[in-house]
Amino acid sequence: MGPRVLIVEDEEPLTLLLRYNLEAEGYEVDSVARGDDAEIRLREQVPDIVLLDWMLPGLSGIELCRRIRVRPETERLPVIMLTARGEEGDRIRGLATGADDYIVKPFSVPELLARVRALLRRTKPTHIASLLMAGDMELDRETHRVRRNGNELHLGPTEFRLLEFLMQSPGRVFSREHLLNAVWGHDVYIDERTVDVHVGRLRKAINLPRKPDPIRTVRGAGYSFDETFARDEAALN
Repeated sequence: MGPRVLIVEDEEPLTLLLRYNLEAEGYEVDSVARGDDAEIRLREQVPDIVLLDWMLPGLSGIELCRRIRVRPETERLPVIMLTARGEEGDRIRGLATGADDYIVKPFSVPELLARVRALLRRTKPTHIASLLMAGDMELDRETHRVRRNGNELHLGPTEFRLLEFLMQSPGRVFSREHLLNAVWGHDVYIDERTVDVHVGRLRKAINLPRKPDPIRTVRGAGYSFDETFARDEAALN
């Protein structure tokens, strides 16, 4: 199982969006819509990280964060505060109350995912692999380098994010819309065919002569990182 994320958010569409993208990256996700319910849930089971809205029914996010820091069981629990309150004073108050990070709505989903990874890497390094490997290919999240058969490949930033996202869930097929939201961001309005262009560039960058193509096209559905890639690679050697 992946790292456990508790989403405390009363906006259902945002909760669904976050759950969809977090689960796609391999996280185990739970969610509650009220601050008092979240406090009960945290007493039942402590997750690896909390995404916490400021304005909540039952108990405010800022008060819940204060209580999280008071309890010995949760005093070191990573907390990212999600809020529409973007004034400097609000950010200072949120961080002073105990939040580890603070992100203002509306926000980019890829940015939030990057912050979740960065925070978990600092607080729970065993939960986040900095190196993704399959067959003769390795992707280093720390140095933003990709190697295949020991040779460094040169990818643009978009192609790197696209490959990273696909490698996190081998075999899972992602639609163009899902890839757009995960790699480019939910608030970016571009044509879905842009994904095809960047997948083409990615393939050109990573495919070597007499080597299998790790990117699988599923007609009418989307793209995936082929879960048989490592086995195919071994068969060729």
